[in-house]
Amino acid sequence: MSDTQTLIENRPPSVAALFLERVAKTPNAEAYRHPVPTASGEGPEEWRSLSWEQAAERVYAIAAGLMDLGVRPEERVALASSTRVEWILADLGVMCAGAATTTVYPQTNAEESSYILADSASRVLIAEDAGQLAKARERRADLPDLAHVVVIDNDGAEAAGDDPEGWVLSLADLEKRGRDYLERSPEAVRERVAAITADQLATLIYTSGTTGRPKGVRLPHDNWSYMAKAIAATGLVTAEDVQYLWLPLAHVFGKVLTSGQIEVGHVTAVDGRVDKIIDNLPVVQPTYMAAVPRIFEKVYNGVAAKARAGGGAKYKIFQWAAEVAREYAKASQDNYRRTGNASVPFGLGAKHKIADTLVYSKLRDAFGGRLRAAVSGSAALAPDIGFFFSGAGIHILEGYGLTESSAASFVNPGEAYRTGTVGKPLPGTEVRIADDGEILLRGPGIMEGYHGLPEKTAEVLEPDGWFHTGDIGELSVDGYLRITDRKKDLIKTSGGKYIAPAEVEGQFKAVCPYVSNILVHGADRNFCTALIALDEPALLGWAEDNGLGGRPYAEVVATPQATALVQEYVDRLNEGLQRWQTIKKFRLLPRDLDIEHGELTPSLKLKRPVVEREYRHLIDDMYTGSKEA
Repeated sequence: MSDTQTLIENRPPSVAALFLERVAKTPNAEAYRHPVPTASGEGPEEWRSLSWEQAAERVYAIAAGLMDLGVRPEERVALASSTRVEWILADLGVMCAGAATTTVYPQTNAEESSYILADSASRVLIAEDAGQLAKARERRADLPDLAHVVVIDNDGAEAAGDDPEGWVLSLADLEKRGRDYLERSPEAVRERVAAITADQLATLIYTSGTTGRPKGVRLPHDNWSYMAKAIAATGLVTAEDVQYLWLPLAHVFGKVLTSGQIEVGHVTAVDGRVDKIIDNLPVVQPTYMAAVPRIFEKVYNGVAAKARAGGGAKYKIFQWAAEVAREYAKASQDNYRRTGNASVPFGLGAKHKIADTLVYSKLRDAFGGRLRAAVSGSAALAPDIGFFFSGAGIHILEGYGLTESSAASFVNPGEAYRTGTVGKPLPGTEVRIADDGEILLRGPGIMEGYHGLPEKTAEVLEPDGWFHTGDIGELSVDGYLRITDRKKDLIKTSGGKYIAPAEVEGQFKAVCPYVSNILVHGADRNFCTALIALDEPALLGWAEDNGLGGRPYAEVVATPQATALVQEYVDRLNEGLQRWQTIKKFRLLPRDLDIEHGELTPSLKLKRPVVEREYRHLIDDMYTGSKEA
């Protein structure tokens, strides 16, 4: 048996047990960093640290506090909060109490939050602030199982002041109850952790879904214990790393990163405020971070817009450097694949050195200057954007997984990464491609099933453990997986041609620096069309330079100049497509797509049915009076 197999197969039954091991192993090492506003509310925020032992004191207090409230093993404790250090401490507290965390996105409206709390039969809700508390109060009559709400922030705790029933308490109150409980029963938490079995429920994550009610995905403790060991076995992260964690922890991608960190023991800097990413990176100086493709797209568009604003000469330099980066990345990756050496021809290397001085070094500095690698997941990254960052020295390792597979089923292997693929399976995970191209997975990361939905579970999970992902893909001879599309998202035109819209959309994002979101439509139609939302800062910057300054986004996109601008990029896209894939017509949307209007999932995936329904009039208009293409 190999060392990797031994590491994975001899895993403990839970991450709670791993956490206790980590605290015992490196009690004084730094575990977490988190921002704290200054007392005056002005000036740069202070970043404070927690050692593993300090984190454990709070985790045990939360766990014991929940036990004092009567929470029993496998009972659900919901967590509705943005990404912050308290989210991690609370989640670990829930697991150390033997209970199960129900994750709720803080953006979720009162109706859907109520559905998740009721369907999961959550006994306690840990809510971030008064706003999250208000949602629970609004629907309290529909939540007979919800015995308590614990509020993290002080404003929420103050809002609980008029609650005579004790239904609401602050996180500080919960921790005090826990410390008192531990004075009476000092070994209570350790005993509860020791009693956890691998098949006990640890997490209930409701898929945001693109249609219908979300389904609760049941992930037992063993899923996370396996993920922790498998991530460590890849060798991609070390104890010396500093991770910057901003992803939504209610999403499985963010959640799995917390398990890997506990096993490896590195530092994690936690701040979920997306608008602070650019400010935080130079302060945190991470060695690795994970993100969704939209973040890399926004950075790319921002760099391109800045270069354009600097005048024609600067923009030409950027365009030249971008092409050199892509050429360099393709050449080095290709050579590594063939020889194990990432060298490139001398002339290309010389051009790359000049471009590095002019462009790439500044880009790396913007990421903090120490970034070894970034992991991209949740959706497909346009290969041209991936090659650009790769050539600029920001190595993006694409990965793949689903909520139902505990997030990390595939990841690109370090130096041997291949842009445009999601890499190889994690140790212990099996993969095969079905006759129709669907990717099937089997292994210790696969869910137990959908909560209370045995029929839905049977649709995707075979008796022998193979899980149907619903994604279409191809495996290379040496085991690299390339995702081509969602099975249900494949478009079949009225002419009988199949089109993968995500592939076309990704190519357009690489071509057009102004795009924010794009939806390609064409199912049962005689040609393809697109709905396009533009990136507001990039568009308004362009407007300033083209006589449209001072106008709001909606006015700018409605101008013939904006349509002509985008038409140029659509024409460029079409040059590289098959005839039946080309975009014959498009419409610019009056605003960007967003989570608040239900058009994007919290992980920024496009909800196609919602967008197509909302903008049906624009789609129909593009096909009015059309003839066969």
